[in-house]
Amino acid sequence: MKNTMEYQGYVGTVEFSEEDRVFFGKVLGIRSLLSYEGTTGEELINDFHGVIDDYLAMCKEKKVKPEKAYKGSFNIRISPDLHKKLAIQAIANNMSLNSYIEKTLSAAIA
Repeated sequence: MKNTMEYQGYVGTVEFSEEDRVFFGKVLGIRSLLSYEGTTGEELINDFHGVIDDYLAMCKEKKVKPEKAYKGSFNIRISPDLHKKLAIQAIANNMSLNSYIEKTLSAAIA
């Protein structure tokens, strides 16, 4: 069972409250708080889609660019020693540090 779902490039969580007997979630990776809920899986999916559609319509109406999650850029904090070792490995492989880290991360999740 997955605990996320995707619609129009946006990823949302899937959670369940036993106390309230309701599925709920929120859109990940953007500053705007977009949440949704439903008593069935079908209701949850429909509300998730509706929240995204409403958000995009509101952005269009207000002439603002919708936030996009996971733009392909993020900052991480690592030790200076690890940074140095990664840079040396990148040079040894005739790659930029960015390309080397992307290749390494891709291999890690494959």
